[in-house]
Amino acid sequence: MIAALVEYGLFLAKSLTLVLLVGVLLTALLRTRGGFHGDGERIEVSDLNGKYREMARVLKQASLPKKAAAKALKEDRKQYAKAGKGDRRRLFVIDFHGDIKATEVASLRELITCVLMEAGEGDELLVRLENAGGTLSEHGLAASQLARVRRSKVRLTVAVDKVAASGGYLMACVADRIIVAPFAAVGSIGVVVQLPNFHRLLERRGVDFELHTAGEYKRTLTLFGENSDADREKVREQLEDTHGLFKDFIREYRPDVDLGQVATGEYWHGTQAVQLGLVDAVETSDDYLLNASADAAIYLVAYVAHKRPLERLLSAMHSGVLRVLSGRW
Repeated sequence: MIAALVEYGLFLAKSLTLVLLVGVLLTALLRTRGGFHGDGERIEVSDLNGKYREMARVLKQASLPKKAAAKALKEDRKQYAKAGKGDRRRLFVIDFHGDIKATEVASLRELITCVLMEAGEGDELLVRLENAGGTLSEHGLAASQLARVRRSKVRLTVAVDKVAASGGYLMACVADRIIVAPFAAVGSIGVVVQLPNFHRLLERRGVDFELHTAGEYKRTLTLFGENSDADREKVREQLEDTHGLFKDFIREYRPDVDLGQVATGEYWHGTQAVQLGLVDAVETSDDYLLNASADAAIYLVAYVAHKRPLERLLSAMHSGVLRVLSGRW
């Protein structure tokens, strides 16, 4: 049994090394060939008011007598024309689906720039956020993009229907207002690092591993070398420093939150999060948009960039390897 586990551990280490090597080689090949330079990139805008009117039209035609349906549709068109798009406030909607490296941040920065070029005082941006957290620098950049909206005259609302945890909450807390679905998970204000260590396994197999650095803390914990108590202590120190930055950022945008109570790494749902001051109201994004459609012209704004199949494969491989080798914060 022990021999089988040893063999499996070696196989896993070899597989991870091979995947990393293949990824590096393919990435280098793509860069040599020039990669993708914007062909097919575009902004798509959808009129959500029109979508809602079409849904209502279909239902009325199916559920009302023909004459009653025609009369109701005529009245709807009259009221919409009377309201006039030019007299309505505008609500722009952006979707952000997070992963461990917040790979959609490239699209987010383009969409934010697009909205800020057009939106003005009285307009609003709603970000439908789904993000369970991930690496620090990428989620910090995503939060900084949302901070650009806060610094403008555009009201920023974040809607969380499923999860905004850790780096996801780092993004959400920037908003003027946060709404969550009843069972959406928010919080997880903490930092984590985790990785396997194969040193003893390699030592038993007679495999030497060498690591040379210049700088005392250039490398601390490693996958294949022997980790010392000093290495572990340094990593814990860095984790505490990062946790402090995380809390400072939240304190800037939500000063009334008791960080001593919520910055424990725990997460909460719906009304619990409201009571703790992490969010402002329990409401789904669907309800929010439907209510807003009565007095706002609503536009869904999306950034579309074509990716070659090889690029999509590399992206999936990269995310998979990161999930194995590093923890979320």
